[in-house]
Amino acid sequence: SASMVEKAKSGHPGGAMGGADFINVLFTGFLVYDPKNPRWEGRDRFFLDPGHMSPMLYSTLALAGKFSMEDLQGFRQWGSVTPGHPERDILRGIENTSGPLGQGHTFAVGAAIAAKFLKQRFGDCMDQTIYAFISDGGVQEEISQGAGRTAGHLGLDNLIMFYDSNGIQLSTKTREVTEEDVAAKYTAWGWRVITITGNDATQIRAALTEAKLEKERPTLIIGKTVMGKGAVKADGTSFEDETETHGQPLSAAGASYEKTIENLGGDPANPFVIFPEVKELYEKRAAELAEIVAKKYAAKEAWAKQNPEAAQKMQQWFDGYVPAIDWAGIEQKPNQATRAASATVLGVLARQVENMIVSSADLSNSDKTDGFLKHTRSMKKGDFSGAFLQAGVSELTMACLCIGMTLHGGVTAACATFFVFSDYMKPAIRLAALMELPVKFIWTHDAFRVGEDGPTHEPVEQEAQIRLMEKLQNHHGHNSMLVLRPADVQEATVAWKMAMENKTTPTGLIFSRQNINDLPAKVNRYTEALQAEKGAYIVEEDENYDVILLASGSEVSTLVEGAKLLKAEGIKTRIVSVPSEGLFRAQSEAYQQSVLPAGKRKFGLTAGLPVTLQGLVGDKGRIWGMNSFGFSAPYKVLDEKLGFTPENVYNQVKQLTVNS
Repeated sequence: SASMVEKAKSGHPGGAMGGADFINVLFTGFLVYDPKNPRWEGRDRFFLDPGHMSPMLYSTLALAGKFSMEDLQGFRQWGSVTPGHPERDILRGIENTSGPLGQGHTFAVGAAIAAKFLKQRFGDCMDQTIYAFISDGGVQEEISQGAGRTAGHLGLDNLIMFYDSNGIQLSTKTREVTEEDVAAKYTAWGWRVITITGNDATQIRAALTEAKLEKERPTLIIGKTVMGKGAVKADGTSFEDETETHGQPLSAAGASYEKTIENLGGDPANPFVIFPEVKELYEKRAAELAEIVAKKYAAKEAWAKQNPEAAQKMQQWFDGYVPAIDWAGIEQKPNQATRAASATVLGVLARQVENMIVSSADLSNSDKTDGFLKHTRSMKKGDFSGAFLQAGVSELTMACLCIGMTLHGGVTAACATFFVFSDYMKPAIRLAALMELPVKFIWTHDAFRVGEDGPTHEPVEQEAQIRLMEKLQNHHGHNSMLVLRPADVQEATVAWKMAMENKTTPTGLIFSRQNINDLPAKVNRYTEALQAEKGAYIVEEDENYDVILLASGSEVSTLVEGAKLLKAEGIKTRIVSVPSEGLFRAQSEAYQQSVLPAGKRKFGLTAGLPVTLQGLVGDKGRIWGMNSFGFSAPYKVLDEKLGFTPENVYNQVKQLTVNS
């Protein structure tokens, strides 16, 4: 680990050196996985929270045969498989992308919840242990409270977390930042806490053995470790326990790299080697794993013969199978809020998608995920037969829990809150997009029409923010996220259809609080709403139209009413619903031009920032949007005061056509 950082002239050696003893014991004596089948659903999972300690993980996985010495020497370089912070790579044993502190161990809690959910349904085939590794920084990040509280409350005895307590942070000693009693905190949350010397292999082994026997609570092993263990100066005196080794190569920190490697028993001229006794240790573990896994596979095969339907179901769930849904047959009440339409769909999904887990941040009766809850029950300690997770008021935690469930596999995860509180979730959404995980994010109360709650609860800039993810490409060259804001109840059904069929990126579903008039239908509104699958489509138009009116969500119905006023004046319109600009831009140029031809005048209406529609309307068009925070008043009053009325659509388009 020290040599990787030294060669790269960049990285974090100290923590990796101090944490090496724990991860070595874990991989050589406890972690159960199949080296020949990395995707085996019954494997234990290891989630690293402090991604800056990647040299420790890469080194250990190299000893286990997942990386070569050349891979380690390419640390942090262009095109290497060893980036600065670990990125999910199941084939090489990396379960999660990590870096932003606090999220990685919260993923582990989510994975432990998924494992409990699946064990309730498939028995000991899902009897795996979820291991997590956290640092001083991760304990301090506020998300650790949500993760700790949730794991303790649910009694996740299948979760074992090692806290690498070395007392050193990037810029200070930890004591300069906090004096909290971490053991007392986790005990209060319902965890079992074991404190050991974290560099003593015997104590590590004993603690892990004890933790594996725990059947009521998650376990936190507090390992008092030494930052930069083994580091020395040029004169051979110790350079351990120094802040400087946290975030820079040993030589830059003030230690002697050469003397340190010698002190650790290596050759500074040739440090990338595996010692014979270490090779033997990992080969021994490989042989043990072969026996352990063979027994696990035999037990699974016997279970499958006794339970063929369950075995087939488990395979389907881990393959990402979603049962066929009769989307056209979902009956929506007309002219309802899209959050109500979402509730109707969730009721269907609760009955037909058996492996779907939905969570809400203490808002299920308001974000209408109670449409799902009515057909299941909440998860409880000792009872994971339900499929609803009451996350409490903790949006970031909830998002990461759902990401962790998805990382575990075998389940479809969705979580909900008010759209304005998506601000709390952005770091998690970003990692979900980076990992290309199909988590469903449900956001209701989509605009200033939250009304009386006032500006603290009225999203204005949030849509512009989240739609940036539609413009950001993932490493496969696709939009990193699908964001959908449906315009009526039938578009809401189609939005859910698209979300469930999207298996490669997160989906954001933005729903209204207030009722919305259904858009006009030529023949069948649902069939016509299916055009939303192209991101934008023509709702209705006059022959030889003069101007295109475009919007997403509830503003589309306002355009429809405004178009009636314009038509009475002889101004002909085309109305376009754009639930997803990102998806629309992924269509052929011919389709884009057929919907929004370049030469036509355009007017956009948005309850968000005008920039939300700028790329669609262009510089020669006009956009009516919000340029300030909202206000506290009934939403119909706000519509009137803020200009979201058919009359203002008429006025704005009149000015556009007159001035063009």
